[in-house]
Amino acid sequence: MEILDVNIPSHPYQVKIGRNLLASTGSLVASVWQPRKVALISDDNVAPLYQEKVAESLTKSGFTVCAYRFPAGEQSKSLDVLGELATQMTDDGFNRDDGVIALGGGVTGDLAGFVAASYMRGLPLIQIPTSFLAQVDSSVGGKTAVDLGTTKNILGAFLQPDLVIVDPETLKTLDQRDLVEGYGEVVKVAGLTDHDIWSLVKMINSPTDILKNSEKLSELAIKYKAEVVEADEKEGGLRQVLNFGHTIGHAVEALSDGKLRHGEAVAIGMVAISQVFTDHGLTPATVTEQLKERLASVNLPVEMPSVSPKQVLAKVKNDKKNHDGKLNLVFLKEIGGPAIKSVDLEDVADFLGLTSDASSH
Repeated sequence: MEILDVNIPSHPYQVKIGRNLLASTGSLVASVWQPRKVALISDDNVAPLYQEKVAESLTKSGFTVCAYRFPAGEQSKSLDVLGELATQMTDDGFNRDDGVIALGGGVTGDLAGFVAASYMRGLPLIQIPTSFLAQVDSSVGGKTAVDLGTTKNILGAFLQPDLVIVDPETLKTLDQRDLVEGYGEVVKVAGLTDHDIWSLVKMINSPTDILKNSEKLSELAIKYKAEVVEADEKEGGLRQVLNFGHTIGHAVEALSDGKLRHGEAVAIGMVAISQVFTDHGLTPATVTEQLKERLASVNLPVEMPSVSPKQVLAKVKNDKKNHDGKLNLVFLKEIGGPAIKSVDLEDVADFLGLTSDASSH
């Protein structure tokens, strides 16, 4: 088992990575929590696979488990589903001495995390990510949220977990598209930090390679994210680099009507924003081509879909990361060399090349 420390001054915690850790969930949770009532929250894809096993392990370690499930999919990241889960917890008598465990992918982590952050103004949280996207990215860092309409993650809170348990064995039950989706975030981290992870990414050319190297990829990606979050927990400065590919990515994801997964949209967004900065002479063309080649090698999409530039622009301008009439765009000066360019909102259309009704890059 690999143990990574996330040393946030106000709330340090550990990420434990190892195969077959789900069977030891009870003892792992007991190492950070006294026995209490726990809301074990999963979607209806993950619940039949793992919820009973995890609940049994928790019960053996003295916890009282209330298992809840909700419909799988981004559409469940809503106030309605949030309210339904909170109502069930109220009916089961949850109070501030109890806790929430998110067992599932990124949607589950975001939704259950926001339940924990908002119920009685905050319950302790543990993340058990079962998708590759959640294991390498969203389970670490404390972001929780729900969507409003097509606006992603607009209502949320920061709530650092008390523990993150990563079991790579859960990836074997993912279909290929779900596995590959998470790899988009791995390539993002590799582009931002270089070091060992870019060397490993250069050797991956298929979904099989991703699965074979998932444990090491998770470890390296989480190590980098932990360093960034330790330095900037609330996204006031350095943490903004983690938004590389997300500004355009979130826009095309929202406009895809559910046809694009998050990691797929981020892949498109990384290539699109890199091409923009290549056109402006700030990102070398070789860097854009390397990103494109690494993403395409596992069949992640790299071309902008047929969407209206006006619609993309509207989504970009409404991005929750805009500050004081400016949009901070993350780009790469080189592999391992991220930078941020602040662009006035009135100039964003010209800068991004979203001034006509033809698709952008």
